[in-house]
Amino acid sequence: MPKKQDTNGLVWFRNNLRVNDNEVLNKALENHKHVIGLYCFDPRQFKTELFGFKKTEKYRAKFLIETVENLKQSLNRLNVELFVYYELPEKVIPKLVNQFKINSIYLQKEWTNEEVEVLEGIKLNCLTNIAFKEYYDQFLFHPEDIKMPFEDIPQVFTNFRKYVEKYCLVKPINKPTAAEPIQNLSNLTYIPTLENLGFENFKTHPNTAFPFNGGETSAINRLNHYFFQTKKLGFYKKTRNGLIGEDYSSKFSPWLANGSISARTIYWYISKFEKEHYKNQSTYWLLFELIWRDYFKYISLKHGNTIFKIEGILGKTYEWDTNNAKIKQWINGKTSSSFVNANMIELKETGWMSNRGRQNVASYFSKDLLLDWRIGAAYFESLLLDYDVHSNYGNWMYVAGVGNDPRDRKFNVNQQANRYDPSGKFQNMWLQKVLF
Repeated sequence: MPKKQDTNGLVWFRNNLRVNDNEVLNKALENHKHVIGLYCFDPRQFKTELFGFKKTEKYRAKFLIETVENLKQSLNRLNVELFVYYELPEKVIPKLVNQFKINSIYLQKEWTNEEVEVLEGIKLNCLTNIAFKEYYDQFLFHPEDIKMPFEDIPQVFTNFRKYVEKYCLVKPINKPTAAEPIQNLSNLTYIPTLENLGFENFKTHPNTAFPFNGGETSAINRLNHYFFQTKKLGFYKKTRNGLIGEDYSSKFSPWLANGSISARTIYWYISKFEKEHYKNQSTYWLLFELIWRDYFKYISLKHGNTIFKIEGILGKTYEWDTNNAKIKQWINGKTSSSFVNANMIELKETGWMSNRGRQNVASYFSKDLLLDWRIGAAYFESLLLDYDVHSNYGNWMYVAGVGNDPRDRKFNVNQQANRYDPSGKFQNMWLQKVLF
């Protein structure tokens, strides 16, 4: 254990909004007697972007507010004060550095262009000699442990999965120790409301399949419910393609997306379940899905900003359409497919869509309507509670035929509806007019 410096460390929280199993926070607490935290609601994340959608719509905004509220409470118990701003990090961080005589800033390492540009702006604005300590902390299998250069990441998921399952170990989870409180600390910052961010308040739709709050506490509660109280984990593989209700899938993805829970924590809870109860295809399949999540992050590390280009990582050229009428029909659930329409209305009304629904509506958008897949990806980014840049763009490339699908498949949405919604219950629920 290194000797703690009698200095103030700053933890800049990004998509790692938790206190447990947070290497960034732990490193700061190990190295400094006093630690403060920062979260910025970056105004750029609530602006309208290139394709006409807000980068963050009301659903994820509300979930994020709840998450930061929970994070602040948890950090208080560790004597870490969280400063919250609705302002650009490039402006806020230099001020905190000067105010608290910060010499080290701890943060989760990101690599996509927007995040990198923000960090570069901060470094330019911090005139003093500040150490920026970045840690990869969003993986199941840490980059150091896969022992493979990023350029050698396989282009086919199965090869990646077999490799990590055979050769890689998952790091143990860790819990933080408290810092020493900073005497006479004044924090007048506050967490913005939905109205502050430009949204009207709203009620959660009664038919949503994701009725949960944001934050680490809710994530752990959900994990315990799904694993140990109901043992739904043991049936995950059989139910994961469901469309209605809370428990057809784990629903961990929104918390994973903003880092309210780590993939490692879920892994070790799966291991605990298998030791205490049983091990079967379903317990493995949730791990399988976590490996998919890792895979898209490694694909992003390998290919960089190519994942945002229309030709994708394969460099394939298609004749993509940008017909605005077709795009609006897809968004508003007015296409020729009732199955696609039901899923799109669910997304619009709740910020959630099942994995089965996502594959179908994305395939329909890119393979039937032949629309520029990046527009669909941008719409998902805006609406989805569990938007994750790597999974979102990785999956859209995959479905559009410019990513990691070696078979370039197209979904038959009618057959999919007959298979996964044979009684039409899901379609009826979202296509009938619901007064709410």
